[in-house]
Formats: sequence, structure tokens, C-alpha cells
Amino acid sequence: MIAIIDYGMGNVASVSTALYKLGYEVTITDDREVLQEATHIVLPGVGSFQAAMEEIEKRGLKNLLREMAEEKPFLGICLGMQLLFDKGFEGGETEGLSILPGTIEKMETKHILPHIGWNALEAEGEGNPFSQYTGKHVYFVHSFAVQTNEAYIAATAEYGMTVPAIVKKGKVYGIQFHPEKSGEVGVDILKTFLQEAAR
Repeated sequence: MIAIIDYGMGNVASVSTALYKLGYEVTITDDREVLQEATHIVLPGVGSFQAAMEEIEKRGLKNLLREMAEEKPFLGICLGMQLLFDKGFEGGETEGLSILPGTIEKMETKHILPHIGWNALEAEGEGNPFSQYTGKHVYFVHSFAVQTNEAYIAATAEYGMTVPAIVKKGKVYGIQFHPEKSGEVGVDILKTFLQEAAR
């Protein structure tokens, strides 16, 4: 069973539909007992970093999410990916979950923000499970991007700057774009996460 974290700011319906398509049982919850039974944790997110962390704190989820990231395959999507890092500056400087090292900062690009639309992925490197998606287009909606060590970046995209599009550390993954809105490519990327995290 895959547990999608319910904290009032996630695009949970479309994410759960994409996972159902892959044949997985999905539940939307913030209940500790249910999360402990789950095989995978998915943290979606739409909105500002500060508002999301306030909601996570209010629901008593911060330490629980950190625990789950130590114990199970864990995927953050869009804002959910950004929350995995140490600190964000959207809406004011705010501490994140510190599951991955890095900061979330406003994109420095000559292009219009927010970055909305389809962009090609670049995913090189020997043994990179996402290299098969190089040149494939996925759908982004964001104005902030992560700054982190290159060792954690599995795929990028270009938008007047290099945007970390997929990050990875152990069994913790983050996807900046919306796989659930990226057609068959997006669904296949979710499938790759589930397969790789099971190794």
C-alpha cells in the first residue's frame, strides 16, 4: 500500500489516480498507524513552502515524516520535493524537513516566472535509472528551485538556468515537475521510482 500524505496542500487526487493506474493500492492519510503499514510514502504539494511547513507542523507531521523517510521509500512531488530540504525562502525564511541537504531559492532566470510548461529532461550518468528519460518532456509549475550538491541530482531541465528536476538520496526521491500531469512519461517515471526504491 502506498500512503499519500494528507496535509491539506497536495494535489492528492491526480497523484493517487496515477498510482492506481500502475496497479497499486493507495490511501490518503496523516495517521501514524496507517503510515507505518505503508510500503511507500508520497508527499505531494501545491502552494508556498512556508504555508506548507506551517500546516505540517500544525498537524504534528514533521518528525513523523522524517521517521518515515528513514524507514521506507519516500517520494516528494513538486512542493513536496522542496519540503525535503533544509530551508526555503518562499513566503519568508522557513525551516524544512531536512531529509536532504540544500535550500529552496527563487529561480534566477531571464524567463518569466512562474516556470509553467513542458521541458525536456537531461539525466546522464552511469547507472542512473532516469537516463532513459533524457529528451522526454515533463510538466513544470514553480518559481523556486533547489540548490543542493550535484551528488543528489539525478535529472535536470533548462529554463534560463539549470533546474534540478529529480533528486535522490538512498530511497528518498524528489521530483520537481508534476509526473501526474506529464502523460505516459510521468506515469512511467513514477513506475521507475517504485521499482528502484524496491531494490
